[in-house]
Amino acid sequence: MIKITFMGAGSTVFARNVLGDCMCTQELRDSEIALYDIDPKRLQESEIILRALNKNTNGSRAVIKTYLGIGQRKEALRDASFVVNAIQVGLYDPCTIIDFEIPKKYGLRQTIADTLGIGGIMRGLRTIPVLEEFAADMEEMCPKAMFINYTNPMAILSGYMQRYTNIKTVGLCHSVQTCSEVLLKSLGMEDKLEGRRELIAGINHMAWLLEISDKEGNDLYPEIKKRAAKMNAEEKHNDMVRFEYIKHLGYYCTESSEHNSEYNPFFIKANQPELIDKFNIPLDEYPRRCISQMNGWEKEKNDILQDGKITHVRSNEYASYIMEAIVKNQPIKIGGNVLNTGLISNLPADACVEVPCMVDANGINPCYVGKLPVQLAAMNMTNINVQLMTIEAAKSRKIEDIYRAAMLDPHTAAELSIDQIVAMCDDLIEAHGEYMKYYHK
Repeated sequence: MIKITFMGAGSTVFARNVLGDCMCTQELRDSEIALYDIDPKRLQESEIILRALNKNTNGSRAVIKTYLGIGQRKEALRDASFVVNAIQVGLYDPCTIIDFEIPKKYGLRQTIADTLGIGGIMRGLRTIPVLEEFAADMEEMCPKAMFINYTNPMAILSGYMQRYTNIKTVGLCHSVQTCSEVLLKSLGMEDKLEGRRELIAGINHMAWLLEISDKEGNDLYPEIKKRAAKMNAEEKHNDMVRFEYIKHLGYYCTESSEHNSEYNPFFIKANQPELIDKFNIPLDEYPRRCISQMNGWEKEKNDILQDGKITHVRSNEYASYIMEAIVKNQPIKIGGNVLNTGLISNLPADACVEVPCMVDANGINPCYVGKLPVQLAAMNMTNINVQLMTIEAAKSRKIEDIYRAAMLDPHTAAELSIDQIVAMCDDLIEAHGEYMKYYHK
């Protein structure tokens, strides 16, 4: 029997989507599903909802089991075929709040803070020690399992697993499969969606739409550039930063403008606050989303628990398609985060890159891309520097390496002096307490 272990099953909405996809898939619907979490309340809620989903999904006969706490983690992983990771170490409260509020005291503002910047660095540093434990348990209990990582910071966490463990790891993000669709719809080019061809490569949250053409092979970029420039000049909208990328870098990238506004030194500046309004940048966006999602989840949970009539339609998340392709040996193409084994020739070998991958019974088979345009590789490198230094800090456990990671971050370095960066890091480490107990001077 196929066994799918979901780490962080208390992330109920996401567990419902990924595991619901599996229940909708013929080759996976009879699987054993192991739900693992350290929070008993959230684990119980997920179990109730997934059992209802299993009952209401036509043909699904999954065997669902729950495992609570570190003491049951090995049993959750025993003989797993696939391990899906969706943990959030420290949750919204206290850790996300700390990641936003302390930098504010230094004048450093953020939008999402889960991928890069000081927030992404801190999130990566408190998560890698947990992944280190996961990897050790997997090597003992399910050494052949595939680790499917959905947790941010994607490139930092996946890159750590790929470089420093023996676990087969791929990082997944839904921004690849929605990238060109979102772009074309926003520009009124919906008629070009069907049969379009594209090539996307780079790093997570900053992979580039390198090529896009219609079903006849006609390049769509000239029209995209014209419409994007006109839209940015005439109206405020939610994708102004990425449209500015098109104007100055020549290409669109995968993740949203609210994310990308904090991955560079160009848009969020304390001494130029008018840029926030000009590019419609939503500061403190992630905390707002967290509060909204928590409030919305309570209502949704109560509605589900009252009548149990929960159903699911298979989504475009890659996880179930990867599992299906491996089990059936039926090849598919995905966008995956993998180690750069020469795939993008002008990015470093240690980097975790996001490239097209073919998937079959042999697992994840990344495709060669070659050189990125110089300006795109340079933009990626400003982020890769931070990712590699954060991984180094997680390996060395030295606080001085945490300082270096923050110093290399383009947004942080553009706003703060070295002394301010060091002081801010010290304040963050102290405030996170037990979550940062691994690190020392």
